[in-house]
Amino acid sequence: MNDQFRSPAADTLHAARLDRLAEIAVRVGLGLKAGQEVVITAPIEALPLVRRITEHAYKAGSSLVTTLFSDEESTLLRFQHAKDDTFDNATGWLYDGMAAAYKSGAARLAIVGDDPSLLAKQDTDKVSRANRARSKAYRPALDLIVGFDINWTIVSAATPAWAKAVFPEVSEAVAVAKLWDAIFAASRADLDDPIGAWNTHNANLHARTKLLNAKSYATLHFRGPGTDLRVGLADDHEWNGGSSRAKNGVVCNANIPTEEVFTTPHKDRVDGFVRSTKPLSYQGTLIQDIEVKFENGRIVESRARTGEAVLNKVLETDEGSRRLGEVALVPNSSPISQSGLLFLNTLFDENASSHIALGQAYSKCIRNGGSMSEQELAAKGANTSLIHIDWMIGSSEVDVDGVTAEGEAEPLMRRGEWVTQ
Repeated sequence: MNDQFRSPAADTLHAARLDRLAEIAVRVGLGLKAGQEVVITAPIEALPLVRRITEHAYKAGSSLVTTLFSDEESTLLRFQHAKDDTFDNATGWLYDGMAAAYKSGAARLAIVGDDPSLLAKQDTDKVSRANRARSKAYRPALDLIVGFDINWTIVSAATPAWAKAVFPEVSEAVAVAKLWDAIFAASRADLDDPIGAWNTHNANLHARTKLLNAKSYATLHFRGPGTDLRVGLADDHEWNGGSSRAKNGVVCNANIPTEEVFTTPHKDRVDGFVRSTKPLSYQGTLIQDIEVKFENGRIVESRARTGEAVLNKVLETDEGSRRLGEVALVPNSSPISQSGLLFLNTLFDENASSHIALGQAYSKCIRNGGSMSEQELAAKGANTSLIHIDWMIGSSEVDVDGVTAEGEAEPLMRRGEWVTQ
């Protein structure tokens, strides 16, 4: 592709796919109902997608769409010039407002496209303090999201910095175009009937969760290079995948794209060691080759080839940050994995690989968890934390067994693929 010229046909195709992605975000992602408000967060580079989503939201009957834009250059300026004692501050008033909107019935839509290495050269202590302050301030809103009190979704937009990180060998213009193509393909926006395709995909994920729930395994056992990990599952855990019904009655897909089925580990029953199979991009820092050891549910040893200082700061967030809040299974044959791309973006990379998440558990993954108190959820084994950070542990070299309460191991995945059952 010539950097200076894109044909009218290419522009027309891009506009059509962008519009389909916006429709998917509203109809499949949010499942938006007439009369709902929508709160959008987005990088400023995502403005064209924001406008298309806003149009589809109003056509679907939204009463009001409000967008909060972010700017990575402004974020970087804070770390370069703000006084040291200000990094324990966060815009609590803004997050309180978002929580109030969700409590009043608003849907939440996040558009992401972060530069994976935005803060790589910044002071790790300042980054950690800023992240901690934000996590604390955001908690009232986050509780409503992870508890699925509301319908919500996350989609992506190709931004120049992210695109160049994924495609460093080409010019910025070509990289952005290539990343958009990858986003459209992973999100099924490149198909003639994307809504129908999503309905079929959700049905397949629901069938997989039904099988796993019928099995009711006590433990998952992961084995592969650098990995021998037993993940005990929470009491009365339930598997989820694809679309699900929020407490407000709206059926939504929280992630666009999604290829995972997931559930809640028991916070005290994880033992062994595990090595990451893909880098983790976290708040502008790239953390590569993570290796940790668990004992009785808690990480007792940790290291990483890059970003280790940030990883250690993350693990110091609170008591729950060293324990698991999610385990997810994804076949290596997923479309995102088969693309051969390393997206350096958790929304995509977690859907190319089985993964675990440090921190907060989802109450929806406990039977009747939506009506339980935090103490009741903890008694079932659900973890509590200010963070929820997914990182990838699956590959074509990793096997997974389901272990029954009686200790009998059954093959679930071999070389990263589902075993037919």
